[in-house]
Amino acid sequence: MTQWSIDRATSRDGTVIGYRQIGGGPGLVLLPGAMQSSLNFTRLATFLAGNFTLYLPDRRGRGLSGPPGADYGIDSEVDDLSAVLAQTGARDIFALSSGAIATLWTALRHPQAFDRIALYEPPVPVGSPSPLDFAPRYEADLAAGDIAAAMVSAMKGTGDRRDWFTNLPRPLLTLMMRMALRGAGEEAALIRALVPTVHYDIRLVAATAGQAQRFGAIRLPVLLMGGDNSNPYLGVALDALQRALPQAERMELKAIGHMAADNVGKPRLVANALGRFFASPGENLAKPDHLMGR
Repeated sequence: MTQWSIDRATSRDGTVIGYRQIGGGPGLVLLPGAMQSSLNFTRLATFLAGNFTLYLPDRRGRGLSGPPGADYGIDSEVDDLSAVLAQTGARDIFALSSGAIATLWTALRHPQAFDRIALYEPPVPVGSPSPLDFAPRYEADLAAGDIAAAMVSAMKGTGDRRDWFTNLPRPLLTLMMRMALRGAGEEAALIRALVPTVHYDIRLVAATAGQAQRFGAIRLPVLLMGGDNSNPYLGVALDALQRALPQAERMELKAIGHMAADNVGKPRLVANALGRFFASPGENLAKPDHLMGR
């Protein structure tokens, strides 16, 4: 089995962006979303490692990377991803959620850096309901220092429509999160560190509100992916991007939601789709069996 290695790129403002690497073959970046680090994509990476060299960055404020900084915004995300692409030589990327928004902005500003991009449910705000509806309560919980309550607010605001766990009553779910986050283990410590970073994802999403049409200038092959169990506003965002992007293909995975690519989701299903999309520059993925998530 190919072993993991760790390397670092330096963003334009000097922030260190750490990334994990595994596999062999053409380079493919896997960029996580909110409340995630590179560790959330390790299963996805191992499923792809036989055909690609995978690069899994920790976005700033997470894991191996430096702090968000006082001037965090779209420019930070674009500079960070650009630094990773330049150092690794990778020209293809798969990105989830707010990571997909960072990828859209990078492709808009630096289209020459990419060959193909695959995006899983970028939460671009388009009308109502909005992916930002949970933000005021989350920010209030975070300001009060209640990490468990802030986590619950984020989970309820972004959770899948038929997810029994996130649909539990808020008091019960908050109590469960408090108990889980009191643990001394590595996983509890990681979650405690990741919950406050959602603040920066919210800023990134808010800066993208009303901007879907601008991404129509991205003239690259784009695979837009989503799950049929995801929050409805994510499907609305995909619809808007599909209309705007001139070379977009659309794929809907059945019986899965927003976290399909995560270790706890169905990463093999996502890996199979990515393997086909990135296999050759001209291959067309839009076939019925792929759309059914088989």
